Amino acid sequence: MSRKFFVGGNWKMNGDKKSLGELIQTLNGGKVDPNVEVVCGAPSIYLDFARSKLDAKFGVAAQNCYKVPKGAFTGEISPAMIKDCGVNWVILGHSERRHVFGESDELIGQKTAHALESGLGVIACIGEKLDEREGGITEKVVFAQTKVIADNVKDWSKVVLAYEPVWAIGTGKTASPQQAQEVHEKLREWLKTNVSEAVANSVRIIYGGSVTGGTCKELASQKDVDGFLVGGASLKPEFIDIINAKA
Repeated sequence: MSRKFFVGGNWKMNGDKKSLGELIQTLNGGKVDPNVEVVCGAPSIYLDFARSKLDAKFGVAAQNCYKVPKGAFTGEISPAMIKDCGVNWVILGHSERRHVFGESDELIGQKTAHALESGLGVIACIGEKLDEREGGITEKVVFAQTKVIADNVKDWSKVVLAYEPVWAIGTGKTASPQQAQEVHEKLREWLKTNVSEAVANSVRIIYGGSVTGGTCKELASQKDVDGFLVGGASLKPEFIDIINAKA
């Protein structure tokens, strides 16, 4: 079964209308592989702006959301608000949410359930820290994180799983293509055993962690790497090269 290649750009807390407008112009004018699903994760204050300016062939994602539709939660946004901006995706469980803002596996699971019930697609992030990899517990960590997400998913067609080794995010270190493939393959085996063979074969598992125009082609050639979640490079023209990594 062929899985459609998926490239997400996580703009994080970067950009303004001028610089993002220029980036969007570059993307709209770029030659991108039509067989790739591309989704740009804009800061929440620019979701409306990004959606109105980006060509319809590109999706837009919020970078986070809360677990309920509305209420007294100052500073939060809900899936209902995201959808009201014409946006259909949300990134949840990113390592920065986990390790900078202290979000627990349980909260990420609750957010995932609510986002999916609200009709959003979810880019669900998992990944181990450097001490966990060096301690030999990568699988234990990523399987535990995946289980909490899986327990909250009814429809896997709306979920993209993003494996992001925390030690490779923004550090310039990239997991080797072999390291990425090894974890992706083990995740697929876990899904086969714990969810179903059909889900294991169909769900897209993408890699994130200092992906660049230089590293993307070899990573994309791995059997179980179905795309990327790109940080810094998604703010640069080379993002088009990463989108076209399979071309």
